[in-house]
Amino acid sequence: MIFATIEHILTHISFSIISIVITIHFITLFFHEIVGLHNSLERGMIATFLSITGLLVIRWIYSGHFPLSNLYESLIFLSWSFSLIHMIPKIRNHKNDLSVITAPSAIFTQGFATSGLSTEMHQSTILVPALQSQWLMMHVSMMLLSYAALLCGSLLSIALLVITFRKNIDLFFTRKNLLIKSFFVGEVEYLNDKRSVFKNTSFISFRNYYKYQWTQRLDYWSYRVISLGFTFLTVGILSGAVWANEAWGSYWNWDPKETWAFITWIIFAIYSHTRTNQNLQDIHSALAASVGFLIIWICYFGINLLGIGLHSYGSFTLTSN
Repeated sequence: MIFATIEHILTHISFSIISIVITIHFITLFFHEIVGLHNSLERGMIATFLSITGLLVIRWIYSGHFPLSNLYESLIFLSWSFSLIHMIPKIRNHKNDLSVITAPSAIFTQGFATSGLSTEMHQSTILVPALQSQWLMMHVSMMLLSYAALLCGSLLSIALLVITFRKNIDLFFTRKNLLIKSFFVGEVEYLNDKRSVFKNTSFISFRNYYKYQWTQRLDYWSYRVISLGFTFLTVGILSGAVWANEAWGSYWNWDPKETWAFITWIIFAIYSHTRTNQNLQDIHSALAASVGFLIIWICYFGINLLGIGLHSYGSFTLTSN
């Protein structure tokens, strides 16, 4: 009873802290000069990480198994993974460009886990025999860590695409307006307009330089985080195959969950390949990551909602009847 109470308190503490963190984050978007707010944001994410860690540890103690037995626990672990990824740049004292992705992802994930699922799913129960294995911790934790990293990296790639396409659209309309003027106002006026454009080149170049720097940082972090997630995904799939052989007598059964995990792996393998080709970097790799973002949600959440295949018990609670 006391463990359940502590868990309940930690759940509300972590959710409250991260809600405050999101508010602070939006404030810092408009008031960059307030350094104290940025420091509070970082401390808030650390406090959130520690609270969710305590929640998982408490649940592990009183349930007797690693807390990944149902959809609720997996969502809490996913929120913890987002908080962990948030702190990766702090390890090497890099500027934290991930905060715009990790903090909202953590609060939305935990918010859905605590409010969007029935209270019955919050209860920890006995595992089915097939899941009473040492591979539970290895396989499921690796898969959820990979989902968190790949989702963050994919969202950064989507942001890169939005910025790039917006810049191209602005450039297209600028050139179109100049071309239209050349037809209607004559060559002299057109040349004058063109000279005025060149006079403002220094300002445009200055603005484009910082936009270029921003896209480069997005591309840098997207690649690093997706590479980390791809490694976790590979380890998760391999450990899952070994576990499947122990539980079901076959390494691979083309179960819907396994199939979509394999499709996810293929998409991000394509992403990794585009990174090795200079002609396919940036836009092409970002497009592959954007497709991967949708595939991950189908693999993680869509299959669970349908409740089909050998992993159907992941839809609700992994308990014995």
